[in-house]
Amino acid sequence: MENRQRLIINGGRRLEGEIAVHGAKNSALPLLSAAVLAHGESIIHNCPQLTDVDAALRILSKLGCRCKKSEDTVTVDAANVTSPEIPDTLMREMRSSIVFLGSVLGRTGRCRLSFPGGCELGARPIDLHLSALELMGMEVSEQHGYLDCTAPAGLHGAKITLSFPSVGATENILLAAVTARGVTEIHNAAREPEIADLADFLTKCGAKIRGAGESVIAVEGVERLSPCEHSVIPDRIVAGTYLCAAAITRGELILTRCEPSHMNGFVTVLESMGARVYTYGGGKMYLSCKKRLVAPKTVRTMPYPGFPTDIQAPFTALCCTAEGTSVFVENIFENRFRHIPELVRLGASIKTEGRVCVVEGVQRLSGAKVRAAELRGGAALIVAALAADGVSEITGLGFIDRGYESPEKALRSVGADIRRV
Repeated sequence: MENRQRLIINGGRRLEGEIAVHGAKNSALPLLSAAVLAHGESIIHNCPQLTDVDAALRILSKLGCRCKKSEDTVTVDAANVTSPEIPDTLMREMRSSIVFLGSVLGRTGRCRLSFPGGCELGARPIDLHLSALELMGMEVSEQHGYLDCTAPAGLHGAKITLSFPSVGATENILLAAVTARGVTEIHNAAREPEIADLADFLTKCGAKIRGAGESVIAVEGVERLSPCEHSVIPDRIVAGTYLCAAAITRGELILTRCEPSHMNGFVTVLESMGARVYTYGGGKMYLSCKKRLVAPKTVRTMPYPGFPTDIQAPFTALCCTAEGTSVFVENIFENRFRHIPELVRLGASIKTEGRVCVVEGVQRLSGAKVRAAELRGGAALIVAALAADGVSEITGLGFIDRGYESPEKALRSVGADIRRV
């Protein structure tokens, strides 16, 4: 359903205050998938209130799980997983729905699903997922856009080397391997904090995993998993977006409930631009930005611990008013510059060619009507509009709501003139 709402932002106000960072979308979704493997009731705290999480809960309900949600705590009772099928309508709602493949296959020996939907960032080939699981004994047949995945003799351990450290493929292999026979080794595994969070949850459920967060992960399969209680790690991309919003308005911001060690890949860029960033114990971070920032020369998106592709769009927005010229090289997704024409409407000076965009800083941006075409690009438009003179109107909020929990409330609490209508 098309989200008819829009954000009205009267820009040019300095942000000052404190924002608590919600749980990570990219951790919550694989954790909800992992709950399928645990026979009984798992409790997940700090679960963000996002439309993607709602879609994941609807998938769990279709599989036969009983789900309850109370504020940021979600309870998933997977005592009776009755169906191995994920309906096409739910697969289309979010890209990361493919993360249910490993857990459903591991639990029932079969998974029937269609190709995933979500933000169109170009090819996110699921062939890495499929070829890895085929090494573990999965067989795939494709009919009418549906994939019918079975493991006739059950899943078994394998040595898997990924051609690229894909987060989704690493998660699916982990989910399939924890109850497979024997030992699975994942080489060139993704090292993101979300992988370590998933492994922590699975280990609490009784899985035997070594090396999560490193490039080689070893999993010794166990007979079955029991449920557990777990808290989702903070969302480093949401934290980074709010840091960009404070920096572009030359503000001062305290983030609480964040994990600074997960954010080094982009905090170093903020510091190189002239922002002062301090970290404290207890998940606190402070940013102060009094002067116009200096453009970073070249920023390349890389797998963790490098500069994250998900924060590239908010940083391009931040560089729109920085002094000098920045070059962004997008190494992860080929279609990640869909926010650029909208930033240009706000007065930015940006040129793109293929996977490279060149941002020439301007003195000021001015308000305009813009539309989000995907999640992180939508966040970039909010960042830019906060610094623009006059009023901006942002539509396409359905994308933003997939990854940011009521961003207008968080930003209003630190002095932004922003409202949802």
